[in-house]
Amino acid sequence: MKFDKRVAVAKTGIFAAALVPFAALVVNAFTGGLGANPVEAITHTTGEWTLRLLIVTLAITPLRHLTGRVWLTRLRRMIGLFAFFYLMLHFATYAVLDASLDLSYIVEDVADRLYITVGFAAFVMLVPLAATSTNAMVRRLGPVRWRRLHRLVYAAAVGGALHFLWLVRADLLEPLIYAGVLAALLAARLPPAVKWMQNRRSKIAAARSAAPAS
Repeated sequence: MKFDKRVAVAKTGIFAAALVPFAALVVNAFTGGLGANPVEAITHTTGEWTLRLLIVTLAITPLRHLTGRVWLTRLRRMIGLFAFFYLMLHFATYAVLDASLDLSYIVEDVADRLYITVGFAAFVMLVPLAATSTNAMVRRLGPVRWRRLHRLVYAAAVGGALHFLWLVRADLLEPLIYAGVLAALLAARLPPAVKWMQNRRSKIAAARSAAPAS
């Protein structure tokens, strides 16, 4: 019961926090706070929040290894779906406001500009993950096939980071920070890193249990 209550409280907090950027966009859109190029502002904001939430999603497994808090994995789906929500806003802004739903223009843009090609590929990879995020789809696909499919999130996250990196032409610091964090999170999934985190957790737990006796 305590475990379920903790998850419920965390999900409520995540739901509220994840909607803050969207609410800020809506408020700014009605108050003229999006600057001289509102389409660009919306595109960049939704794209960055997609990447941030994907990174948070990928951080959950290393955190579980480090802390032993298994309940953290129950937050992953909600955060991942919010990442897809912002990705849909990002793509819709491009397709509707930038490309005016001109399919030939979009196809040509995807084919000609590498950063858009990579970004679109990441979008396509995340669509089946969002579509199979329900418990019913887990049962239908089976846990093994479902896990294999959802490994696409790694490639999609890398694609998102490259999309941002190649989009920016001047100040590369921010996209490089995202790329570095993502690289660290992917490295944390390698067996030596997982073993180190689990050993570290065991040592901390042993030290805590021995502290009262000393």
